[in-house]
Amino acid sequence: MIRAFVSCTLAALCFVSSAPTAGAQRPRTAAIPAPASILGWEPGTDRKLPSWKQVTDYFAAVDKASPRISVRTLGKTTLGRPFIVAFISDSATLANLPRYQKIQQQLMDPRQRTANARASLIAQGKNVILITSSIHSNEVGGFLTPLVVADRLARADTPEAKAILANTIIMLVPSQNPDGVDIVGNWYRSTLDTPAEGTNPPALYHFYTGHDNNRDWYAFTQKETRYTVDSLYTPWTPQIVNDVHQQGANAGRIFIPPYMDPLEPNIDPILTASTNALGMAMSWRMTADGKTGIATNASYDQWSPARQYSLNHRGARILTETASARLASSIDLPFDKLGTGRGYDAKIASWNFPAVWPGGRWGIGDIVSYQVSATWALLVQAARDRGAWLESYATLGERALAADHPWTTTDVPAMYVMSKQQSDPAALTRLLWTLQHGQVVVHESQPAGSYLVPTRQPFGSYAKALLERQAYPNLQEYPGGPPKRPYDVTAHTLPLLFGVDVQAVTTPTIQLGAVVTPVAEPTYNVPGLSGTSRKRIAIYQSYSASMDEGWTRWVFDANRIPFTTVHDRDIRSGGLRAKFDAILLPDQPATQLRRGLGAPYPDSLRGGLGDSGAASLRAFVEEGGALLAFNEATEYAISALALPVTNVLANVRNTDFYAPGSIFAVDVNRSHPVAATYRAPTPAVWFEDSPTFAITDTTKASAVLRYQSAGDPLLSGWLLGGARLNGRAAMVDASVGTGHVYLYGFRPQYRAQTNATWPLIWSAILR
Repeated sequence: MIRAFVSCTLAALCFVSSAPTAGAQRPRTAAIPAPASILGWEPGTDRKLPSWKQVTDYFAAVDKASPRISVRTLGKTTLGRPFIVAFISDSATLANLPRYQKIQQQLMDPRQRTANARASLIAQGKNVILITSSIHSNEVGGFLTPLVVADRLARADTPEAKAILANTIIMLVPSQNPDGVDIVGNWYRSTLDTPAEGTNPPALYHFYTGHDNNRDWYAFTQKETRYTVDSLYTPWTPQIVNDVHQQGANAGRIFIPPYMDPLEPNIDPILTASTNALGMAMSWRMTADGKTGIATNASYDQWSPARQYSLNHRGARILTETASARLASSIDLPFDKLGTGRGYDAKIASWNFPAVWPGGRWGIGDIVSYQVSATWALLVQAARDRGAWLESYATLGERALAADHPWTTTDVPAMYVMSKQQSDPAALTRLLWTLQHGQVVVHESQPAGSYLVPTRQPFGSYAKALLERQAYPNLQEYPGGPPKRPYDVTAHTLPLLFGVDVQAVTTPTIQLGAVVTPVAEPTYNVPGLSGTSRKRIAIYQSYSASMDEGWTRWVFDANRIPFTTVHDRDIRSGGLRAKFDAILLPDQPATQLRRGLGAPYPDSLRGGLGDSGAASLRAFVEEGGALLAFNEATEYAISALALPVTNVLANVRNTDFYAPGSIFAVDVNRSHPVAATYRAPTPAVWFEDSPTFAITDTTKASAVLRYQSAGDPLLSGWLLGGARLNGRAAMVDASVGTGHVYLYGFRPQYRAQTNATWPLIWSAILR
């Protein structure tokens, strides 16, 4: 049966719990079940998706039957489902997992081994591989492929499979979002044979984060992220991570690294090279096996640790992105309808796209076939080159402790210093907790009064990536052309996001003291709101699901602030002021807010806020309510309530202004009551394709935050055309009747990371 697995702490090496006694081998107790015997159909069958219970039932059955698979439950998900991992190796290895975990730790950190032990450890060790799948639950092949891979390894009836088991330890996570397996699967099954078949559900498929759950790899806000980090990454620090995803349907059939530029400058080039080599070996094998449409060095970059946790923690990261269908319903895609991906044209052979897919039918069976083929190619290469991988892994550990910091070409401070006296003690605690969860060692200072983060430590490069300001390169599609859009955002400077003063020190005058014991995650408290709020708060939730809305709910829940979720019909029905004091419109395009969902969704989900919703919101504010609009939702509020404000960046070309996810400095109107509790040491906002405001009637609106009158406001990330922001408002308070509309030209609760700007939400509600 599936056994409980206690997560590791940061204080000590954690061996796998409930493992068999060293030297014992678990006997096979029954015939190995095929996935179809549990599901009732073969994985990859058209129009069939499993429930999460079916997935876990299969793994429970194969765990019982095979001595090569040991399944553990790491905890309960956000909505209470079991989060599981399957350890897969030969039976002798599974019986001695604590021994191999210790070897892994000694190879990872040379301080844990004797001077002459390196060769012996490499000879004994295994290539540890983490396979993560289905973090995005509408990428439905991801929770079928693990069943096929586990079945092949449980049977191990080929020399390749036996070599994989003998040389590797595989940690297979069949879904990093089990809740979403059912959210998507239930919606899909309910819409079969209707016009909505194959559409995404009208709700986030992770309760809080939706698609953004793979942007949580340094903030660690979600349970599912923590299980993977605390129980798998931290105790094992795997050599290779295979992250199974899906992409759009209209270009290549699968992406495999190498990644496109830019490279995160703090990632050791050994890891970049090993990722490239492994990805190209996989592409070679798959092409030789007859697979076409394989793209490398395309579409995806190697920048942010929000997505690249493994590359910042000694693991080559093999992201695979297989073309999607309509969930488990097939599509027909003629060759002449194929399009382009970044870096290639799907109709033209090129060095990084050598075998063109001919077009035609594409369905869930094809998705599973490609994902299994890619995973198997990775496992074969990892097993064959076990010794080389472990040699490289040991070298990475030695380089991390080297005085000359060979892992980076940028200047490296000796340490980072954080005074214990901060304007927001909870933010400081969060920063310490975040660093420690990422395996960064923090010290007390001598003399006392500060926390110190030396860069000469096993994960000093990761600490540097999070604590320094980013300088994203100015990349263009062609010389003089538009900017080359990054895959995600360009900044991740935690001191600016959290609101903590951190200083980089080149020549330290403070000595390292004792290592700081693991701190508890901070508890947040907002006087007047946390616990039993005296304010009645509503958060609008569109059926055209907004990730920003989910993050908003997480921030309110983390701060223990009660709220009510309202939908289109609640807003359209009116009478809002009798029910609420404040209503929040999270970041969402104005068109989506106005129109909502359309065909082919059911009538009950269509229509958005419409004209009646706009009238209800205006009446709510006129009667004394507070309306808070975040980022793109501000354009809806400006239009719906006829505010004396314009967005000066509307219709500006990206060759004239561009900021795809950066941190900007702002000036604070300290006389405004909403700014009274905003005390970040460096006033800054998160700007991601955001609006910026001009006030046309200063008797009815005022600026709470402005951009500086001259110069470049960029603090971290990438900005083109910064002069267009000079003197403009980043946050506006507009009066309507006896109430207020607060326009945030940024996301004050961005991915639950911007502790620094949370007070701007609380003050507006409490005013």
